[in-house]
Amino acid sequence: MDKSPEAFRTISEVAEEMDLPQHVLRFWETRFPQIKPLKRGGGRRYYRPDDVELLGAVKQLLYGEGYTIKGVQKLLREQGAAMVARGLAGREVTETETNKAAAPAVETPGAARPAADAGPTVQRGDLAALRAVLSDLREAERLLSLSRGG
Repeated sequence: MDKSPEAFRTISEVAEEMDLPQHVLRFWETRFPQIKPLKRGGGRRYYRPDDVELLGAVKQLLYGEGYTIKGVQKLLREQGAAMVARGLAGREVTETETNKAAAPAVETPGAARPAADAGPTVQRGDLAALRAVLSDLREAERLLSLSRGG
């Protein structure tokens, strides 16, 4: 049974609809304070239709338009979540807007620049956050291994 467009959606429903892993949606919540699903008992997330629309805009900006996380953050700060979400729902973002909002990528001197379709670039702050997450995952893996007697 399909839900109405006004119905709240769980993280699994949104992740499936957007073809993204759930952890990406949770990560985006840490990077974009405008994404605020309702949280009920046990921390279960419920996304409003506006949240889903904003998530779609963030996905389009990051993966479709080549924005960096910092570029999307800047765009959301300057234009507001509703304007960004509605703007992308009705039109393509222009190249001028992309250049204006995108933050410069961290580049290694002498390194070849990636092709335009190579995917999002990683900023210094993002890299530090990803390293911290990786460290946490490794520690969790170690603890799981110990609890299993391994």
